[in-house]
Amino acid sequence: MRLSVVLFLVASSAGLAGSVFLKTLVFPDESDSSYVEMVPQKPLNLAAFTLCMRVATELPNMEREIILFAYRTQDFDELNVWQELDGRYSFYLSGDGVMFKAPKLGPTETHICVTWDSSSGAAAIFMDGRKSVTKIYRRGHRIRSEGKVIIGQDPDNYLGSFDAKQSFVGSISDVNMWDSVLSDSTIQDMNSGKRVPRGNVFDWESVELKVKGGAEVVNSE
Repeated sequence: MRLSVVLFLVASSAGLAGSVFLKTLVFPDESDSSYVEMVPQKPLNLAAFTLCMRVATELPNMEREIILFAYRTQDFDELNVWQELDGRYSFYLSGDGVMFKAPKLGPTETHICVTWDSSSGAAAIFMDGRKSVTKIYRRGHRIRSEGKVIIGQDPDNYLGSFDAKQSFVGSISDVNMWDSVLSDSTIQDMNSGKRVPRGNVFDWESVELKVKGGAEVVNSE
């Protein structure tokens, strides 16, 4: 009996020690001042990437664009990810974007990943682990460093000129980024909640966040 109690206490202590507190970014209202800046672990000088996040929003479809991720240097939108007015998803690398048809966002969480490789130009998105058609986009391009990454707004200049009608409203969490294209199976594992190697550009468990305006960070175990 005594041994059982000891084993229970040891297991409970180990469970508490391994607890992970999950954070969610909440954007309650349309705004031209609320956003969260993410500080990268390494410069975004990228010839390939995988970017993943979990998103939920009650913004009405077909009425406005929805910005999901924005990385801008002094002169260019280096990487912007959107749900477009017509419901398609897109990302832009310093110029015209590439578009994908996929299920629209809604009030329950959707796991989204975007992948791109400069050497082949191969670009794709994953929605809840399911991969889109692969398209060829900006072969030979390179994303440049020395910019700012923000969630919640689309900056028309370097960290400014926000438009409330382009702001994000809802919740975003589990934002991770790698400087390589992850395998399809790794992305599927991530969608299902399995542990995968953490992002080496952004690791959601340790990333530094700078919260501005009415944006909130909600923590849960």
